[in-house]
Order: sequence, then structure tokens, then C-alpha cells
Amino acid sequence: MQLRTILNHVSPHKGFVYGNPRLVKGRQPQITVPIRPRSNTRPRCSRCGQQGPVYDHQPARRTEFVPMWGIMVFFLYAMRRVDCRRCGIVVETVPWCHGKSPLTTRYAWFLADWARVLSWSEVAVRFRTSWHSVYRAVRLAVEWGLAHRSLDGIGAIGVDEIATRKGHRYLTVVYQLDAGVKRLLWVGKNRTKETLDAFFDEFGARAAALRYVCSDMWKPYLEVLKARAPAAVHVLDRFHIVAHMNKAVDEVRADEARQLKKAGQQPVLARSRWCLLRRPERLSERQSGRLAELLRMNLKTIKAYLLKEDLQLLWERPSVDEARTCLRNWTFRAKRSRLRPVKKVANMLRRHEDLIMNWFVARGQMSSSAVEGMNNKAKVVTRRSFGFRTFEVTKIALYHALGRLPSPKFAHEFF
Repeated sequence: MQLRTILNHVSPHKGFVYGNPRLVKGRQPQITVPIRPRSNTRPRCSRCGQQGPVYDHQPARRTEFVPMWGIMVFFLYAMRRVDCRRCGIVVETVPWCHGKSPLTTRYAWFLADWARVLSWSEVAVRFRTSWHSVYRAVRLAVEWGLAHRSLDGIGAIGVDEIATRKGHRYLTVVYQLDAGVKRLLWVGKNRTKETLDAFFDEFGARAAALRYVCSDMWKPYLEVLKARAPAAVHVLDRFHIVAHMNKAVDEVRADEARQLKKAGQQPVLARSRWCLLRRPERLSERQSGRLAELLRMNLKTIKAYLLKEDLQLLWERPSVDEARTCLRNWTFRAKRSRLRPVKKVANMLRRHEDLIMNWFVARGQMSSSAVEGMNNKAKVVTRRSFGFRTFEVTKIALYHALGRLPSPKFAHEFF
């Protein structure tokens, strides 16, 4: 079977004919495949898509195709210029690539698929191309996917921020949280009201169909969600509530450890941080023994730890009324604890009591923990982001990894 037969099977192009391939030997062998237009066919204008007469021919241009047997493959074609009635003299459009891209569309999708599995730098090394070629391929896949994805039928969304760099630099991310569909919907720069308003401006009238929205207690998010999705049940993310309490326990521990050291007493709280912050069932045998020793001591840190564990019982309440009673009892005890960080958390939870109760209203309908799961995946993308220096590149990488974007159907898939 000849190579031309294989190309006509995997990548046929109407109106064009593959010529005889030529193997160029050397340090990196290459296969060049000339392409010519069929006789009596007219080129199409790259602007309006209308056919027109040939004005002249440009020098032959090389476009890279999917490697075969580890050998690089290039298409060789002399582009024609069209004498278009509407647009004037314009270079023709060809079906195997877009504009002046050095990659064929098939090869771009091939690289984009691998870029979901490996880092962009690793893909470039394995297929002997450049990082920028991989980036262009991923950008093509993301732009096509965003243009062809469907945003209808979305009933639940989650809003959160992720830190991208040091110095409090954040991105606002919006996820779809419907049952069976967890995907990234939108990425915006910073975490301001204007950022989230920009999402709802793009989302449009679909916001009226939202049944549930999930977020943390960041004030700009709360204000925008209340104004732009008033009919939706607003659920506060359980993870962030627990995280605030863990932070309070850690502050109490650090402050008490400093006081013990200053008073010259035994450092009983040394190396006890993770014993106090992790759930008891996740502690190692050694950590469990260390925690048992601490629980026998009369320390402020232990008081804060016991309040933290009592707060976990809130999420086990079967109804909204029981949960509300449990929360109010807990905040009453926390305010009388004389522990400033714990009292701060108690006041915060009392202010957002109604939104916390919505977690029990939406239980079984949506999973707020999915937001943190998606955030963890987003952090993996940004951590392995070799060379991601701009917001635009980071956004493309996040859409590509988490957006569940559609892709075109080809006659043949490369594996």
C-alpha cells in the first residue's frame, strides 16, 4: 500500500490531489508530500469563501502533518491568490490548515490531545516540535471547543478563586456542578465584583434558569450572586467553612506555643500542628498517640480543637431546623470560649447562617465539594505550566484541561 493511499484514507481533501511522497534522508529524516489542486477547480477566497479565478501563485509552503513511523511529514503546496470580486486579491483557503499556521489542522488536534496527558514542554520534546507549536495547537482546540460547546440546561454553578502566583494574584473560576457534568465554564482575571459580573454578562439570560449557586464567603461574590442569580439557592461551600475553623485552631496553637516558650515552660505543643488539623480517622498511629497526650492537658488549643470537632457534627444533621439549632448552640459556646480566632469564626458563621442552612436544602441536589475537586485539578495544571507567564495562556490551559470541550469528528483518529 502506498503512502498516498494512506493519506487519502486518513486525511482526504476535496479538490486537491496528493503527489508522490519523497523521503529526505539525514539526521532527522523527513517525508515531503506535494499537493496540487485538481484540474478545472477554482480556489476559494479566505475571507468570504467564494470561488474566484486564479490571480497568481505564491512560493511553495511547508505544513507539518502527523509523524508516521517516527518520521516527520510535511505537506508542500504553492498557495494560489484569488481575484475575488468582493475582497480583491486574496490568498486562497485550503482545507488542511488555517491561515499561515505551520501545522495542519489534524496535527494540531493530535498535539492538543497529547497535551491533555503530558505537559506542553514534554509534548514538544516527544514530537520534536516547539513549545509554541503545542500552544498554538491547544489554542486552536480551545477556540473551536468554546465556539461549539452548549451552555443550555445548566442548573448549578460553583464560583471560587485560585491563586496563580505569589502576591495575592488570583483567578476567578466558574464551574458547572450539575449531576454527571462537572466542567469549567469560565475563567476571569482577579476576584472582584467586576470580574464575576463579566461572567454573568456572557452567560446572559441563562442565569434565570440557575437553581443552585455555590461559593465561599468572599463578599464581592456574595453580592454579585445575590444580584445576578436571585432565584437560585445560594450554598456556602462546606470546605471553606471548615478551612476557616482550622485556621483559627492553628492561630490559637501558635499563640499558646509562643506564650509557653516565653514563660519558660515545656514546649508541649511542638510538632502538634497536623495532629490538631487533620480529621482523627486520617491520623497515623504515631499522630493518634500524640493527640491522646494533648487531650489530657488543660490547654486553650485543646479547647479550640474540641470546638472544631463539634462543628463537624453540624453537617450530619438530617434537617434544616436541627442544623440551625446545632449551629446556634455551637456559636453560643464558641463566643464564650474567650479565644479570639474562634470567636471571629463564630461571628462570621452567625452572619451567614441562612446561606449555611442552604447546604442542607441543596443536599443531594448538588455537591459543593466538587468545587474543591476541580480547584485541585486546576492547581495541577498551573503547577506543571512550564512557561505559563500570561493570563491568556493560563486560561487556555485551564479550559483545555477542565472545560470538557467538544472536538470535531474526523474520518480517522490517531493513537
